[in-house]
Amino acid sequence: MSDINETLAQRETTHGDYGDHAATTQKIKDVIRSGRTYGKLDAHERETLDMIAHKIGRIVSGNPHFHDHWHDIAGYAVLSANRNEVK
Repeated sequence: MSDINETLAQRETTHGDYGDHAATTQKIKDVIRSGRTYGKLDAHERETLDMIAHKIGRIVSGNPHFHDHWHDIAGYAVLSANRNEVK
């Protein structure tokens, strides 16, 4: 169990306090889901927005300069962009 606690302590330095992160991320998702055309999104688009909200929550709750947060946002956006390119 000490391994997981060490991992969690390390992640808190980059991701912030889990409670703060969760509250912030849920607020972001609430705003996204209130959008007029949210119901028209495909599953991959909804998931991409959820994951981007998750990463934004980490940015504003933890280390805002942590490269992976920003890199992951770009990756999720490209995943949906590539699927929409063929429509």
